[in-house]
Amino acid sequence: MPRRPAAALATSGEVLCLIRTGEAVTRADIGRVTGLSRPAVSLRVTELLDRGLIVEDSEGPSTGGRPPTRLVFNASGGVVLVASLGASRAQIAVCDLAGHELARTSLDVDVEEGPDVVLPLVMDTWDDLLGDRPTSPVRGVGLGVPATVEFAAGRTESARIMASWTGVAVPPIIAERFPVPIFLDNDVNVIAIGEHRAVYAGEADDLLFIKVSTRIGSGIIAGGEILRGALGAAGEIGHIPVRDGGGVLCRCGNIDCVDSVASGTAILRDLRARGRDVKTLDDMVSLVRAGDAETMSVVRDAARMLGEVVASAVNLLNPAVVVLGGDVAETFQPMVSGVREVVHRRSTALSTRNLRIERSRLGPGAGIVGCAHMVLDHILSPEAVDAFPRSG
Repeated sequence: MPRRPAAALATSGEVLCLIRTGEAVTRADIGRVTGLSRPAVSLRVTELLDRGLIVEDSEGPSTGGRPPTRLVFNASGGVVLVASLGASRAQIAVCDLAGHELARTSLDVDVEEGPDVVLPLVMDTWDDLLGDRPTSPVRGVGLGVPATVEFAAGRTESARIMASWTGVAVPPIIAERFPVPIFLDNDVNVIAIGEHRAVYAGEADDLLFIKVSTRIGSGIIAGGEILRGALGAAGEIGHIPVRDGGGVLCRCGNIDCVDSVASGTAILRDLRARGRDVKTLDDMVSLVRAGDAETMSVVRDAARMLGEVVASAVNLLNPAVVVLGGDVAETFQPMVSGVREVVHRRSTALSTRNLRIERSRLGPGAGIVGCAHMVLDHILSPEAVDAFPRSG
């Protein structure tokens, strides 16, 4: 989040933060807040105007004499390209510098086809979405992928899962077509960022997001910021083993990981084993609506096993809210109810005293919001703005 600059040391990037937050919206405001001289304020404002990051807007209230000109952050001064990839579906969008969607689409994808297939498809889609819209500079790219990501290196690390992505440095591939700052993170991390920024910012700065879809993963917001861990592996909740899982071999090579026994893929597998003709989540929904007892039993079992893992996470992290998203959680209320019941039974009294367990309010759009903010937090930071080459 933007930091208030120290008096008399404010750079152009720090002045931009003041304008974006509304703390200083005129040249006089900037001088008063920062202690900069009038020539220094003028220099920084001119730099930001030249870069298209701010504009001069309607005149402010007069205190006598000529009314001051207001300075406004220019959200239309560029765009960011974002994509949130799941195992089988992608949300792809173009956003302005405030993170608002300008164009968006969704695509069926198979990430197992690898980066050589998936990334060109994503970049072609960005080109299509940019289309004939008025030319705005592309200032950054954000991508969420369903794999462990070493964030600082922009590299996927999935030794046993999504093998074709293992060790792939994504930014250089995208930079061949879009030579701008490029950021890569785990898909659930960007969804967690999106839910927090759009729904819970200022309300809950400690949040645990659980995605229950084709696979299971989690993103952790701690103190208002995403928690990635030392190398980006924080939040791998899907590969925590459960009790009484039945000895199911997980894709990661271990036994009875919650991903292998409670994900959408696992529920479909178990229903087929019980004689139900199901191929997709929609088939499961139809059985639930028809009151099929076998389907409800499988969903409740999955909720119980997921709830045990979430209860441990609640004890460890003490979040203010647990958000359940993804196709399965957003479709099946019994899944959410089952997780809530187990968490309140197995977690400590203090960690659950004010705990809320809710379904996602953003749905598939959360990843787009999160990717956009992941990029904007970096490219609009004071350090990044100050490092931008000056014209002339």
